[in-house]
Parts: sequence; C-alpha cells; structure tokens
Amino acid sequence: MAIAGLVLVSLSGTAIAQDRLDAGGLTFKDFATADHGASFDRGDPMLPEGPGPARARVLSIDNNGSFARIRFPRVKLDVSLPLGWQAFEEAERGIAYNADMSYRLLAWPLDFPFEGVRDAEHYAATKGGTILARHPGAKVQAHKLTDGSFLIVYENIKPTRADREPRTVFDLVIPNPKDAKAGILMTLGVPGSQAERGLRLMALIKSSIKVDW
Repeated sequence: MAIAGLVLVSLSGTAIAQDRLDAGGLTFKDFATADHGASFDRGDPMLPEGPGPARARVLSIDNNGSFARIRFPRVKLDVSLPLGWQAFEEAERGIAYNADMSYRLLAWPLDFPFEGVRDAEHYAATKGGTILARHPGAKVQAHKLTDGSFLIVYENIKPTRADREPRTVFDLVIPNPKDAKAGILMTLGVPGSQAERGLRLMALIKSSIKVDW
C-alpha cells in the first residue's frame, strides 16, 4: 500500500510485490566475498585509533550461506550481513558497509515523539518531504508492508565526494509492537544504478532482523 502524498516511481512494481519485499531469488552469496568472515575481525584503516566506533559483535559465521550474524548491542538488534562487509557501532547507531563502501547500512532506535511525529506511519509520511526539501531533484515513495513495517525509497540522492554517481536510499521503519511511540530505522544506501539489486539485499536483510523489544 503506497502512502498518500509521495511520488511513486518505477521500483514500486519490481522488488516490492504485493506490499512485500522480495529478494527475487538472490541470496547473501550474490553480495558476499568468500573470506570466511575475516572482514568482521579487521579494523577499518580509515578510522583513528582510540575512542570512536567499536566493532559490532559477531554472533556466528555461516560460510555456506555467505553471511555473518551480527549484533548491534546499543540498538538491541541482530541482523545478517554478507561476508566481506564490516560492522561497527557509533553512539546509538550501528554501521556496516561492503569492501568499497558503495553499499552502506545504518541502524538506530527511533523515538517518534522526539522526531516530532505520532507513530511509524506518520514518520514514513513526513520523512519523504524532509528529504525532498534537502534534495529537490529526488523522487520518493513510501509503502506500508504487510507486516506493519514501512519502506521509504529515495532515488536520485546527491552523491557524496566518495561516491561515483547519485544514490538510492532505502529506509525500513519497524514499529515496536509493544510501544507505538518507538521503533527501529534501518537505512541502506546503494549506487543509483544498482537500486534494484540494493532492494533485493534489503529484502534479505529485513528477513534476518531480530530486535529485542
């Protein structure tokens, strides 16, 4: 179900089928590097030593499935990520990315009253307008999925200096089933030319999420 007031774009008819995310037959192997989980034990050379992001906790490595089970303690979130990625925690959010940092994932808790909205649906309906104000050339769509979560898709987001092309960003908003004023936000940003592939990865990641509410 599309949320009123946002522009629907081409992705709505592909990996979002019947208001469900669909990996389209892809698995974590399609996004992984077969390194037996070594990347999750390797520090990021771009980060200074001392205070700063801490490595996320590795719960398990599945070499056959080409993914690692990762725990972000501060977000109280477990998630599966492709082998070859790295994962850290910084302040109240989890951070993960692939080898060339072209795929970047963020996860953090949401307090909807603090964000100035009533609940997850209100957040999904208003966030798009905020992004459009910052990126006038962007296209935004939002969907309520059958499990009650919300997917917001932002296309044609201006690239950073580290990016080679405009970005597509996916926001997955998961409401707390015990508290309508709280939830989790997971954001995946990918190169715009790989938007379809990125949405398939978001489907895989979403299916793996476990939150300690």
